[in-house]
Amino acid sequence: MHRAVAATLAAATALAIPLITSANLSTGWTTAGHGGQTLASAGSSAPAYTKRAITIPVKVGPERNIACTIAADLYRPAGVSRSNKAAAILTTNGFGGSKDDANQTGIAKGFVQEGYVVLSYSGLGFGGSGCKIYLDSPQYDGVAGKQVVSVLAGHKRAFDAETGKAFRVRYVAKEKPGDPRVGMIGGSYGGQIQYAIAMQDRRLDALIPVITWNDLAYSLAPNNTSLRRGVTYATPGVHKKQWSSFFFAVGIRDGIANAQVDPTRNVGCPNFDDRACTAKAQLDVAGYPDATTTRLARNASVATYLKHIQVPTLVVQGQKDTLFNLQEAVATYKGLRRNGVPTRMVWQSWGHSDGGTPAPGEVDLGADSIRDTYLGRRFLAWMNHHVRGHEKAPVGPRFCYFRDWVRYDTRPAHAGTAIRKAYACRKSYTGDDISQKLYLTGDKGLTKNASAIRPGSASYANVGPASTSYSETSALEGVVVHNPPSDTPGTYAAFTSRPLARAARIVGTPSLVVHLEAPVAAATQSSGPAGKLVLFAKLYDVAPNGRVTLHNRLISPVRVTDVTVPVRVQLPGVVQRIKSGHRIRVVLAASDFAYAGNTVPQPVTITTSENHPGVLRLPLASRPLRFQ
Repeated sequence: MHRAVAATLAAATALAIPLITSANLSTGWTTAGHGGQTLASAGSSAPAYTKRAITIPVKVGPERNIACTIAADLYRPAGVSRSNKAAAILTTNGFGGSKDDANQTGIAKGFVQEGYVVLSYSGLGFGGSGCKIYLDSPQYDGVAGKQVVSVLAGHKRAFDAETGKAFRVRYVAKEKPGDPRVGMIGGSYGGQIQYAIAMQDRRLDALIPVITWNDLAYSLAPNNTSLRRGVTYATPGVHKKQWSSFFFAVGIRDGIANAQVDPTRNVGCPNFDDRACTAKAQLDVAGYPDATTTRLARNASVATYLKHIQVPTLVVQGQKDTLFNLQEAVATYKGLRRNGVPTRMVWQSWGHSDGGTPAPGEVDLGADSIRDTYLGRRFLAWMNHHVRGHEKAPVGPRFCYFRDWVRYDTRPAHAGTAIRKAYACRKSYTGDDISQKLYLTGDKGLTKNASAIRPGSASYANVGPASTSYSETSALEGVVVHNPPSDTPGTYAAFTSRPLARAARIVGTPSLVVHLEAPVAAATQSSGPAGKLVLFAKLYDVAPNGRVTLHNRLISPVRVTDVTVPVRVQLPGVVQRIKSGHRIRVVLAASDFAYAGNTVPQPVTITTSENHPGVLRLPLASRPLRFQ
């Protein structure tokens, strides 16, 4: 292994292993598991079900010449038989999880109690399954998943994990021979795999991917400018170094913990496709993805093969997520809609950040019934409609989002119903937006009146590779780390509005246009990505007492393609309420603790004038802004 990546992974593993939980790595859903073979459902009127540990041999890779064994659990509702068949749910774990973690047993329990057969399996490289981690590659994970679907179709044999006896599943309902009625649900890594299977297997009837990515190159090295489509950029992005190191540490941990399952998984790049270690080393050294790293990441991304997805999809993304942000969900949602795929989108309260804790009543896979929570009901209705074919089961509005400022009854007995007040829904994603322009003005202010723009500038200095701004400690912020966001004076430029006369509600993705003077970058940017200017854009909510809030710790890293022309920046997608009396502040910073950055010190100036103004555009869900 490359010495640079070996050192990085050793350090990251030492940091991460004591802190890993299924909550902050898989999906974060609140769950409660159970064991045993014959189980009674929690509700007294719910049917019992059986749980059977099985193994499934698969062949993966471009040549289908790599043999792997998948560990799985097969849940069968009482009364389901060859003569009384039932529809099925397929699910697999988030990164660092397995079929045995609370998330997976919670999903299985929720749906088997509703009469679905459930097959929950550990993904390649995780839990009791063999082979390495292939990043949800269609050629590996997708091909494996397609063979698991064939088990539910009764075409492929599975093996009892205890006796080794082969058998076929004969009790899953079918639309036609070989085509089982089956939907798929899962979060994060267990979300993207759904696309990797669906792009090559039309037998899937419905998908519910939760908090997953659109373009992994963007996820791990975002660039919020130079966007060609969705979040797919032309100019290489900025390495999200903490998140990538953390997940490598988790993958290595799983390889060590399950070495007895498949000793070969730790040969070469430990528990990862060898190309992943090469990519990690390249990112650590350069701070941006080269062409080879980008190809590897995009191969494992729905953005690359979106046109092949024809399965009805309920896209669920987290507002509190610095790993896979709302823009990624929007890119997938819009792409599927363009292709004519029945698609809905939900922005839930939680994601990978801050421990992944749902709002009360939002989702709880350890509840007595999947019907007890808002998202649980939506998940069940989506599957009932598209998998069982119950046309009267509601698929829900096109777009819904959680508002953290809305009060509701959070007591356990009431929250699952009362939370509906905190969700707002629309007939389309952008149907009700008000686009509000604020202009950067030379006195370091923001004004909504173009006539009030004063020519001027704001400058800062980049001090090189040292981090002078702090947004988060990725994966650990809010769990074991509680540091406030900060910027070192002289290393950022800020433009601040007057106090609001009434509250503002921002729903969507703000944008920013700025004019830069960066003579060092102007002289070096033609040499390649390393010579281009890196900066970090963000919005602060400034309270009357001066305290600043960085909503959900979201920022927009940017590697500027050309500093001599106006730079268009996509700011983080948010659902955010800024109170009356508070100010809006846009900040451009030289660096960030969680990311790679510029290695060469250089001065940067943001200019604005009446003829060439900087412009902040806010998508508002209510009335236009009014200032005191």
